[in-house]
Amino acid sequence: MKRLRIGVDLGGSKIEVLAMDERDAELLRRRIATPQGDYHATVAAVAALVTDIEQRLGGAGTVGVGTPGAISPANGIIKNANSVCLNGRRLRDDLQAALRRPVCLANDADCFALSEASDGAAAGAASVFGVIVGTGTGGGIVVGGKLLGGPNAIAGEWGHNPLPWPRDAERPGAACYCGRQGCVETWLSGPALEREYRQLTGSELAAAGIAQRDRDGQAAAVEVLDQYSDRMARALATVINVLDPDCIVLGGGLGNIERLYRDVPRRWGRYIFSDRVDTRLLKPKFGDSSGVRGAARLWDERPWPS
Repeated sequence: MKRLRIGVDLGGSKIEVLAMDERDAELLRRRIATPQGDYHATVAAVAALVTDIEQRLGGAGTVGVGTPGAISPANGIIKNANSVCLNGRRLRDDLQAALRRPVCLANDADCFALSEASDGAAAGAASVFGVIVGTGTGGGIVVGGKLLGGPNAIAGEWGHNPLPWPRDAERPGAACYCGRQGCVETWLSGPALEREYRQLTGSELAAAGIAQRDRDGQAAAVEVLDQYSDRMARALATVINVLDPDCIVLGGGLGNIERLYRDVPRRWGRYIFSDRVDTRLLKPKFGDSSGVRGAARLWDERPWPS
């Protein structure tokens, strides 16, 4: 029987499952839509995908899961997930019961950062900050090849700090699901970008469409993405001031916007407490499938269950 390393990326809109062998070769990948707002259906969907991929490959393996939010060290339940049906649930316990085996579980941004620091765009870097900007805004930190979790399981959660150096028009900021206002997530997530475009034009347009119109030179899209770039520069400047990472890697749907890799580093120097900035802003090697690779790696530093 083949020995597999299975990763699960449990996202707000899709669930992706990947099986790799012990040498990190990708064997099979599947992706389905996430059951919206239905916790029990979500657990069942993950279990069904893992079972199916094992049957197709004729093997069995370890399972690592990347999820929004994190397991609270206080009580073992999920906290801080923007997929709010997960909050207050014992997700790891329920997945272990459904799969009848131990499951490693980590924040999805942590999995993304681990993947890109291991063999992705930031391979070999001593310190890496991995960013997800999509439905929500998250971050993960890898130092010396190891994930930094922290005693509160919130290392890297830059999205729930206030937007730095706010302009008058940015105060107090939009309400955030965390209960506060003006969080970085309310400015840099995909829905936030779409809100800004809607307020400027009166038109509904998805983030990918806004990026395309920016490339086409539409004035409104150019203005919105200029503002977005400056806000990201401010937000990442605070990360660099505190962590001073070698690399920052952008993931999530908005990480596909090419101009960010040019514009953000050009802007962030005015906010960073240094005479020069050598931190590199990188596009992920594995795109929006990087997180699932990191999830499969969660067992790397643990003994494999028998």
